[in-house]
Amino acid sequence: MAQNAGIPLTSQDSFADSSRAGQFYNSVGYLGVSSPYGTLTVFRQNSLTLDAVFAYDPMGASYAFSPIGWQGITCGVGDTEDCRFSTSVKYRVDIGQFRVAALWQFGGYDLNNAATGSYQLQLGGDIPNLAGGTVSLDAIGSYVKNAVSIGLAGSTLPAVLPEVLTATLSDNSSVMLVGKYSNGPVKLFGGYEFIRYAPPSNPFAPLTGFIDIGGDFVCAGCAAVNNTNINNTAFNAGDKLFHVFWTGVKYAVTDNLDVIGAYYHYDQPHFGAPVNCADAAAFANCHGTFDAVSFVADWQFAKKFDAYAGLMFSQVNGGLANGFLHRNTIDPTVGLRFRF
Repeated sequence: MAQNAGIPLTSQDSFADSSRAGQFYNSVGYLGVSSPYGTLTVFRQNSLTLDAVFAYDPMGASYAFSPIGWQGITCGVGDTEDCRFSTSVKYRVDIGQFRVAALWQFGGYDLNNAATGSYQLQLGGDIPNLAGGTVSLDAIGSYVKNAVSIGLAGSTLPAVLPEVLTATLSDNSSVMLVGKYSNGPVKLFGGYEFIRYAPPSNPFAPLTGFIDIGGDFVCAGCAAVNNTNINNTAFNAGDKLFHVFWTGVKYAVTDNLDVIGAYYHYDQPHFGAPVNCADAAAFANCHGTFDAVSFVADWQFAKKFDAYAGLMFSQVNGGLANGFLHRNTIDPTVGLRFRF
């Protein structure tokens, strides 16, 4: 994203905000202890919501076939940079068929976090022998303080003006409800997350500058200095609400061949200052939707090898189409994977 700052939208190449920004331990890196009383781990870890996406997304958080696997809105409580925390404590314990988990992110931006504090609590369990199968259910509540979302701003269509690397700050909270049903070769999946974006409770207000998780210094009103800016007021005119739904099925045709189908839906109600939404895509705060459907066949032809082929069709409408040069996409993908 930093490499595309100062470049008009129509001339940019691919980029994405992410919790993986080239850190020394770009995925996870933690240590801990485990006992009959639970497991306690410390340092860089997945959020509880990312763990839930891995467990309850029919596509297994695939980058090619799952929006909630690729985009990070769902696993990051609204902002993808918070799918992983560099300094955190996580505790998990199983009590019979039930489970409890909690996560606390301590430290702030200076410790390579994309928030100044985060708290998550998870309650769940498994119900065996229900309708001939097993039902798994989990609920996760989250709060992320001064969350960071890095984006490019400052250009509207026809998008010929340079864009500014902008850090938007907010206090985010969410409730995620997920479930799956397994019965022999069939697995059914479903999930919902409600996300609220509110003005940041910044303890350093007014925040003038900080180093983001990618190592770039961003500062307020610095478009003429280093082509960056900080937006602390994106939600001052009203909180932004966001809804994420998904469902799908995975069927084992044989022991080595799975077919998977999934559907994903985002819904963003209108938020903030009143605007003319006759052309809803002209304003990012208008009501908007996103829909995606994907299908995959996965064949494990050897112990550590599998081949897959599939496609995903996606479409944005209304306020969620703001800034898109194309509003629908189809991406056929084939691949070969070796598991270590």
